[in-house]
This record gives sequence, C-alpha cells and structure tokens, in this order.
Amino acid sequence: MKRIEWSALDQDGRDAALCRSPSLRGDELRRSVARVIEQVRADGDSTLRALTRKFDGVELGDLRVSEAEFVAAETAIDATARAAIDEAHARIRAFHAAQQPQPLRIETAPGVLCERVSRPIRAVGLYVPAGSAPLPSSALMLGVPAQLAGCERVILCSPPNAEGQVEPHVLYAASRCGITEVFKLGGAQAIAAMALGTASVPRCDKLFGPGNAYVTEAKLQLAAEGVAIDMPAGPSEVMVIADAAADPAFVASDLLSQAEHGPDSQVVLVTTDAALVDAVAAELEAQLNRLKRADTARRALQNSLAIRVDALADALVVANAYAPEHLIVNTAEPRALLPGIRAAGSVFLGPYAAESLGDYCSGTNHVLPTNGAARAWSGVSLTSFMNFITVQEVSAAGLRAIGPCAVRLSEIEGLDAHGQAVRLRLERAA
Repeated sequence: MKRIEWSALDQDGRDAALCRSPSLRGDELRRSVARVIEQVRADGDSTLRALTRKFDGVELGDLRVSEAEFVAAETAIDATARAAIDEAHARIRAFHAAQQPQPLRIETAPGVLCERVSRPIRAVGLYVPAGSAPLPSSALMLGVPAQLAGCERVILCSPPNAEGQVEPHVLYAASRCGITEVFKLGGAQAIAAMALGTASVPRCDKLFGPGNAYVTEAKLQLAAEGVAIDMPAGPSEVMVIADAAADPAFVASDLLSQAEHGPDSQVVLVTTDAALVDAVAAELEAQLNRLKRADTARRALQNSLAIRVDALADALVVANAYAPEHLIVNTAEPRALLPGIRAAGSVFLGPYAAESLGDYCSGTNHVLPTNGAARAWSGVSLTSFMNFITVQEVSAAGLRAIGPCAVRLSEIEGLDAHGQAVRLRLERAA
C-alpha cells in the first residue's frame, strides 16, 4: 500500500492523494457504447441476439427466461444456498419495509390544504451483473424494494452463461422477489433494451443496478436522453478508519473484500496508528495467499492507500472529502464518529461490522454511489422506486386568504395571466 502522512501534505498534495483511478469514460468507450445504443434503437431483438453471440458466445432463441427455466434453477441449487438467499431476503425486506413514506398533509392557511403522496414507478428495469461472479445479492437488493414499492412491471436482465442460461442463484433470488420477466441479456445492450424497448423487452421508466464500465456508460448516455437511472456508479470502494484498538486481521479482510471485486477497485486505510499500517500490510499478504481471486486483489492493492492522520477528527476530514461507497469505522468508540460523517454510501460501525454483511444480508442496500457521488447521491432505497406528487386543495375561504399574495407576486414577475387566473376566482368568491 502507498503510505501517506496527511499532516505533511499541503492542499494540492491532499487533493492528489484522494484522486481515484483515471476515468474509465474514454472516447473509445463512449463511441462503442453509443454504437450499441443506436444499433438496439434501430434493430431491437436482432441486435440483442447478435451482440449476445459476439460477447457471451451463445446463440439465443427466446430472450426471455421461461417458467421451466425458473423451476430448473430452483432445483439446480442446493438447500443451503436457497436457505441463505431466503434468510437475506427476509432481512432486506424488513429493513426496506420500514422505509414506507408517511403521508404528509398540512393546512398552510385556513382553507388551503397541501399534501404529498407517493406512487410506485410504473415500470423499472433491474440489471444484475454476472461476469466473473454471479450476484444473486444484487437481485435481492433491487427486487425487494421494487416489490415493496408496488411497481406494476419489474424487468430484470442478466447475462447468460455458456449454456445460454441465466445463473440459477440469480434466478432463484429474482423469483423470491416476485420477478417473472427476466431476460438473458448483459452489457450495454441490456441497458439499451430496457431503456428503449424492443419487441421482446418492455421499455422501462427507470433503470437500476451495478455493472462494468460499459453498463455504467450506457446508463449515463441514456440518462442524457431523459431516461431515469438510480445513480452514477463506478468501481467498488472501501475506506477503513481505524485506530490502535483495531484488529489488523479484520482491517485487512475488509480491504481485501473490495479489492477482489476488480483491479480498479479502490481500497483506502485511514489510521492514527503507524504500527497498524505495518500489521495490516503483513495480514494482507497472509490472507491473499488464501484467496481464489488473489491476482485480482493484488492488482487493486497496487493503487491502494494507507493514510496516517494525527487524530480521528482528521480521519473524518479525509472520509468526507473522499465520500467512499463503503466506510468502515473500526475504532475504540465508533459511534462517536457517526455525527461527523457527512458523505458516504453506507457506514459500518465497530469491529464486527464487516462490509460483507452489508453486501449480503444485514438488510441495508448494497447498490451505492461511488467515485465521490456520495456527496450528493444516496444509495438505493424503497423510495428510489417511487414518485412523490404534491397536491393542493383550496376552498373559497382559502382563496381569499392567499389569493392577494399570488396576485402581487404575479405583478412582480410580470406574468399577467397568472394573476388573472386568481383575480377571476377572487371576484366570484367575494
């Protein structure tokens, strides 16, 4: 890990230390994704089959997963896997069900009633990656709140395997969320299909889910056309704030849990204890030797940082500037730092709050903003699948109470028709 003494840096050095990996949005990536979107727009299903043949190496007949394939998926996975998915589903559902918005109804003046009501988004598209590892947890994280929100139509796309099937654990997780419309599609073409609609894939009003650089670029390009997306996202990130009380084995394991996602994952340790950096480095090497994805993790660790600060207050400055996707606080009094955390996708307090628990089964959502977006964006929640509509109901007495205010403001703004719409009513209500 690259070691940095925070107190020794000037502002330029601090800004440089917090730079993430170079942007993946190069010109060639933009052009490649734009071509895919235009091909799907022009040729629909035929393009989807051709790109699946090219990128996934399989020839598809029906793009949609059949009922028989759902049944086969459930029998293909073992009982312990089903039980783990069921257990995670229950906790994710409990946490998201508690997020149901409460009706807002207030009289802002006598006879003027203002309300805010929620409605489910009609059709949502969920993307579940399946590149180097299947992600049934992502199907749960997206499917559970979509189901609880009451979305009329929920579409899920996930890349097919070598046999032309969606990974069975992903299918089982989707079925637990009541999702029946699953399509064997991956990459930018899946995002384009859900955004634009084809003969087979219904057009969706909002797109959700993590993915590689092509998936993310497709979401951003289609968002520029007016398609709603959950958030901008990029490579996975974790920042660990630790002091001398932290177990270096725990810290190293949390860093590795993100490093194994991909070589572009971002891994940062912020600590007040110089000795901890050495201990964590030794643990990283020892634990790497036990990992199947050690090569991937090593490549990510090449760009990792160990930042030593003088005090935990400085650690909060670093964390809020970086705005990590995952922020672990492994200190003697972790909750004491929570009020000072202003920007993070999800926070993990204490030595036993492994980031992996949030990824899988604590109940919180793991679809989170990255690359500094947590300064202004939030992770996926129940309300991500809802629209909120304001309502006003005005009686004659209410009109008399607030009408003159509206008339005067219309005069200030020079919008005569606005004022006339109120004056006419005031004359009738006199």
